[in-house]
Amino acid sequence: MHDKGVICHRKEAGMGEKYLVVGAGKSGVAAIGLLLRTGREAVLYDGNKDLDVKALREAHPDWKDIKIYAGDLPEEAYAGVKVAVLSPGVPTDLPVVDEMRAHNLSIWGEVELAYELGQGTVCAITGTNGKTTTTALTGEIMRTYFKSVFVVGNIGIPYTDMADKTREDSVVVAEISSFMLETIEKFHPHVSAILNITPDHLNRHHSMANYILAKENITRNQDARDVVVLNYEDDVLREFGQHAPCRPVYFSSKRRVAGGLYVEDGKLISEFTREKVEVLPITELNILGSHNYENALAAIAIAQTMGVPMKDIRKALKNFQAVEHRIEYVTEKRGVRFYNDSKGTNPDAAIKAVDAMDRPTVLIGGGYDKGSDYDEWVMHFAGKVKKLFLIGVTKEKIAECCKKHGFMDFEFCDSFEEAIDKSYEAAEDGDCVLLSPACASWDMFKSYEQRGEIFKEYVQGLKE
Repeated sequence: MHDKGVICHRKEAGMGEKYLVVGAGKSGVAAIGLLLRTGREAVLYDGNKDLDVKALREAHPDWKDIKIYAGDLPEEAYAGVKVAVLSPGVPTDLPVVDEMRAHNLSIWGEVELAYELGQGTVCAITGTNGKTTTTALTGEIMRTYFKSVFVVGNIGIPYTDMADKTREDSVVVAEISSFMLETIEKFHPHVSAILNITPDHLNRHHSMANYILAKENITRNQDARDVVVLNYEDDVLREFGQHAPCRPVYFSSKRRVAGGLYVEDGKLISEFTREKVEVLPITELNILGSHNYENALAAIAIAQTMGVPMKDIRKALKNFQAVEHRIEYVTEKRGVRFYNDSKGTNPDAAIKAVDAMDRPTVLIGGGYDKGSDYDEWVMHFAGKVKKLFLIGVTKEKIAECCKKHGFMDFEFCDSFEEAIDKSYEAAEDGDCVLLSPACASWDMFKSYEQRGEIFKEYVQGLKE
């Protein structure tokens, strides 16, 4: 375990300072809550000039002393403020953020605030795909051994909601997005993991190089006492491990990696302790696909770094069920299986879902345009996808990509429900219908969770 003295001392950081919280969504609300609960002053700003301030105050009666600014940020808002806390959805290159820097404010994110005001040893997980499954699985493993475990971050529970509940002996398992990693200063996990890096959020980061740097920033404050878990099959990460500031531990689903973790003869193997240990056969896992074997290997490496005994690791692995919205089995109707992979919000994630299917697949894809290209995804359809139903803003862009690669079995749908109906109609006994959009949800839904919930509910109502 990490040096507890260093971690315990964090609690005093920023005492007496005033914080400007930017963004009135879930993350911003959680940040305000933490600041109030720990006796700190806060001001809230949201760039939406139409923000319903009255409704916000009614929803949070304890905010009576909080000043709220919407649209424009006047000079008076900066009075006494030393730190701006940005919600993950707020780009760091906005003019208003530059203005904050000009006022000499420290620019933090929610994760930095939570870390500064929390305690315990942190395990931090990032990567383009697999973060949520690996975080949830790591949390389950930790709970078999440690008494005080918090699973937080991009998984849906703001770190700031839990930071003041942590203790010196707590273990914090945090799913960390690239957006969150743009705004860290002292955030120092004892063990970090970068699962993979493939193109995503390029509309926010502007270049692949910037995106890679954001992901690698998770190790920024790590040192020789710490560990970073890396995917050996990712060229960027394999090279990064050679100059990481801490001990690199590699995992691979394709080959043996000395001193690392890998799949061999249908079994998960660990050489973390330099001795070869058979963890368990992959047939004993309840999660599908080689990408999930990688997620399991990463979770095992994190757990071993934290000193969890192998018997507890095995127990948690055997009991773990797939994360909701990530290649989640929904039901079977007239021999057709339905899978909800609404969390497949980029092409690489959607490729993993297609690859995990073991039967002919009718696929529902399309959605909000994050600037991705779909060539590799479409190239994985061969021998797997028999029909593609397209929805959302990207449907024409994806259709052009399909034509380029000679895949002509696609059809446009005007609504989500139409896509589900037509998929069910096109599927035969022994097929599966897979929702794995390769796109974000924001053109038609509030979130990928809402998209997945609607899919599951609608599917359950289909007639046999």
